[in-house]
Amino acid sequence: MLRLSDFDAVTFDVYGTLIDWEPSIVAFLTEWARKAGVKADGEELIMAFDRARAEIQKERPAHLYPEVLRRCFDRISAEFGVPVDAGQREAFSRTPHEWPAYSDASEGLKTLQVRAKIGALSNIDNASLSSSCAKMDIRFDIVVTAERVGAYKPAQEHFDTAIADLDALGIPRSRILHVGQSLRADITPANKLGLKNAWINRPQRLLGLSGEGAAEARPDLTVESLAELLDAIA
Repeated sequence: MLRLSDFDAVTFDVYGTLIDWEPSIVAFLTEWARKAGVKADGEELIMAFDRARAEIQKERPAHLYPEVLRRCFDRISAEFGVPVDAGQREAFSRTPHEWPAYSDASEGLKTLQVRAKIGALSNIDNASLSSSCAKMDIRFDIVVTAERVGAYKPAQEHFDTAIADLDALGIPRSRILHVGQSLRADITPANKLGLKNAWINRPQRLLGLSGEGAAEARPDLTVESLAELLDAIA
């Protein structure tokens, strides 16, 4: 069993784990599909997005996240056989600033930060993450973004950078707990690096649960919310 007393730092995936991005993406793409005459339901659209971003995030040099979203929009438009709407494309690239936090995120992070350092390991750009941190009213002790390291999880650069940042604070990797919603981008790479980890399997959410590496994920603990995680490890 995992116990908070065994860790000096808890690092988090942000989008999907702390920020509830999926309904907003589904809503945007559903409205786009309606206007474009695309016959697809929300699950088809979100999975098209998931496939597109997984491929685009492998490209090097890495794109900033707004550009990832633009390219995702291009691929989704092509997949459903409609021309790219330039205005909608640009609007989609700005949506991270609108994504809401889960209701348990702010209180849960503040509770944890009293007892441990907290970190953000996020496939995002710095400006978008700043907007999300403001929504959660939180300041992370360490922050590793795709913009900072020039790569997207599950690339090891994210985790190596976080481990180095925490080592500089006197925290060894054996005292780090990593928490994420994405099996593909968080749990599987944490397994490979020997990091203890918890999977927040948010109900009715699909992003990051399939694709390359997802089937290999072996979480040390599975919960459905940050509040449940705190109860389990307190």
